[in-house]
Amino acid sequence: MISLMPRLVARSKRMPIPDQLRDFALTPRHLSLLALLLYDGPATVKELAAGLQVASTTVSLMVGDLNRQGILQRREDEGDRRRTIVSIDEEHRAAIESWLAAGADAWRTALEPLTPAERALVINALLTFERETKAATGQPD
Repeated sequence: MISLMPRLVARSKRMPIPDQLRDFALTPRHLSLLALLLYDGPATVKELAAGLQVASTTVSLMVGDLNRQGILQRREDEGDRRRTIVSIDEEHRAAIESWLAAGADAWRTALEPLTPAERALVINALLTFERETKAATGQPD
């Protein structure tokens, strides 16, 4: 099993970036941010930071960069004008969906046949792996 983990991580990093997004110099961190926005919908910087488990300032910088490139949009929250809502620009949504679909479909195929208890076991194992690698390396991701 342990020898399988590096292959799983390497496979996810080799997902080819769609032609429409190649010129944007996207990193794995951007991929995580875009995945959150794609699957969970528009969010505030604070919500994204919590989901990515990084500082709000880090997410703010990423959002600013992707907003300048036209990948993300920012708008005022109608309910609280002090908050900014971040979303994927519709022009790039299809390319981002196609980029992330293979990984999402693969996880769905792997997890769907499992019982809730089995899924919980897999997810807890992955969370433990993440926690331990963070502790060993001192790196947030």
